[in-house]
Amino acid sequence: MSEGQKGRHGGVKQIESRENKTFKRLNGLKNRRNREKEGLFLAEGERFVSEIPKGEGVEYFVLSETFCETHDTAQYEAAAKTLLLPDVLFDMLCDTETPQGVLAVCKKLEWQEDEVFRRDKPFLLLAENLQDPGNLGTVIRTADACGADAVFLSKGSVDLYNPKVLRATMGSLFHIPVFQNVSLEETAGKLRKKGIPLYAAHLRGEDMPYALNLQNACAFLIGNEGRGLSEKGAALCSQWVRIPMPGHAESLNASVAAAVLLYETVRQRISGNISKI
Repeated sequence: MSEGQKGRHGGVKQIESRENKTFKRLNGLKNRRNREKEGLFLAEGERFVSEIPKGEGVEYFVLSETFCETHDTAQYEAAAKTLLLPDVLFDMLCDTETPQGVLAVCKKLEWQEDEVFRRDKPFLLLAENLQDPGNLGTVIRTADACGADAVFLSKGSVDLYNPKVLRATMGSLFHIPVFQNVSLEETAGKLRKKGIPLYAAHLRGEDMPYALNLQNACAFLIGNEGRGLSEKGAALCSQWVRIPMPGHAESLNASVAAAVLLYETVRQRISGNISKI
């Protein structure tokens, strides 16, 4: 079947060569610079693709030949332009070792920061210079699970649309606003104007999170995996808090520290109680 010709799957367009312009363009999205230039990213795997809000932001669905032989592709064809690739070409687009045969080419998500700050008792997480893709994806997934209103990522953080970040979010990227390349100074200034306290997760904090009143609007700032918060970042915060560690470890993984703080907020808001620890 010639390239571009409709096949047995209705409106699916076939691509059979790595020299195809569309294939080259999609393959280039594995590079951060191209993702930023195109305003697109690749969402890989059935579970992740299923989390995409219907009718929103999909330029293409891309399917492998093997996937098409065992799945009904009608839902993809009805939702967006659909491309069919030989398995060898499809695998070239994927970051996983065992591709599932489906991916989506998505427009980068756009959220309104002002809308987040207008919410009642916003509950926010800020991160300074997170570098590990798995950590960032886990932080986003945890923030989503806890009902946080948004996540803010400082300049210098790992790319939000890095494939490993995306996989670690398990689709939470589509549920919670995430702002990247933000100025922590500007964001901290907005919090001060709104009267929202910004708490730093810090080893030298005097108070533990259980003693804070987190039932009202609040925000947390977590630091880099290896260095923690910079002095400049810590200075932006209204209070430093320390997570108790009675064992021998000197610190917690950044995503674990974020989870402790986020879930204490959830506990207080559900129970209505502040601990007296």
